[in-house]
Amino acid sequence: MHTRLSVVFFFCWSASLSQPNSYSDTTQSDRPDSTKKISYNSRRIWAGAGQTLGYGTALVLLNQTWYSQYPRSSWKVFNDWSEWKQMDKFGHVYGTYVQGRASMEIWRWAGVPRKTRIWVGGLTGTAFQTLVEYMDGRSAAWGWSWGDIGANLLGSTALIAQELAWDEQRIQLKLSFHPTRYSDPQLQQRSIELFGENWASRIMKDYNAQTYWASVRIKSFLKKAKVPEWLCVSFGTGASGLWGGARNIKKDAAGNVLFDRSDIPRRRQWYLSPDIDHTKIHTRKKWVRFALLALSAFKVPLPTLEMEAGKWRLRPLYF
Repeated sequence: MHTRLSVVFFFCWSASLSQPNSYSDTTQSDRPDSTKKISYNSRRIWAGAGQTLGYGTALVLLNQTWYSQYPRSSWKVFNDWSEWKQMDKFGHVYGTYVQGRASMEIWRWAGVPRKTRIWVGGLTGTAFQTLVEYMDGRSAAWGWSWGDIGANLLGSTALIAQELAWDEQRIQLKLSFHPTRYSDPQLQQRSIELFGENWASRIMKDYNAQTYWASVRIKSFLKKAKVPEWLCVSFGTGASGLWGGARNIKKDAAGNVLFDRSDIPRRRQWYLSPDIDHTKIHTRKKWVRFALLALSAFKVPLPTLEMEAGKWRLRPLYF
């Protein structure tokens, strides 16, 4: 759930940066001169109002379209660390990172001083996800998860620490997604039941189809390396065989088994692949910069080495 919302916010906020007089005008200095004071004050009002309205609207819609469909309960804590091979936790890390990065760039566009935009923007993702977590805690179907909260803080920390140390994101967190249609009718029906049928629902829920990446820009760490500035090496993780939170079994309220595919191993995969940092592709066209910024949230499909159960294999093109 949180992953798709993060991607939506990234695109919506980035769109504002593609307009004339975008944030790139202010990257040389975090102290706007007096001739730009009125312009920056106006931008800050728009930045604050836009984000407040966007987050508020998202919370209302999320409550109406999702949480209202399930019974409410008193606030409770739920330990879900063992579920879904922790893929949901990777989603939280990624989500807070992407949301915070988008917010940080909006505050840069608004001329906010460096440390202020880093901390305020960087913690935006965690703030939003904490409110969503509270709604989880009030739902009978879920609960407040300290594992989710820790993952949220990790995502914000990854963003803030890099900005404070390097003034850039040398290691970018990214997502790739590969939906699957199963030939086994039982698995296909279970996948629809768990993850939905449409693409939007799948990218939100299907942990078998998500891969999360840490994409490292080579030139940032090896200054003398004769490689393109945009070239990255990317480390990823995913999972397969997940047909239930902790086990591939579903029972009804009476304890009757409705689905049992314990024969399918639940496995984690690790990936190694080249990647592209789109923000290092130089262009003077603002709409192209917008597109490249938005694309930087996703891993480019490229040849990939995969390790599963101690065995390596080459995927000619993996997404």
